[in-house]
Amino acid sequence: MEHGDRHITVVDENGNEQLCEILFTFESEDFGKSYVFYYPVGAEFEDDDEETEIHVSAFIPGEGEQEGELLPIESEEEWEMIEEVWNTFCAEQEE
Repeated sequence: MEHGDRHITVVDENGNEQLCEILFTFESEDFGKSYVFYYPVGAEFEDDDEETEIHVSAFIPGEGEQEGELLPIESEEEWEMIEEVWNTFCAEQEE
């Protein structure tokens, strides 16, 4: 994972790179991890009828010139916590 101001480059399992925009990041003290919500550049993030595929991963930030690393979500408990954070984010966006 590479990142700039609000973008990251995600490399899939086939080695293909895709530029994504960071929607938001947060840290969980319960799991001791940082998480990032992101979506492909070119897709518009809207709360209306059009669906935008939002991705979420745990991540380890890079230091200095080093790239960070995206990690898979490992447990049902993590997914439940992430869903709560997402619902809170969406509720705040509606206000």
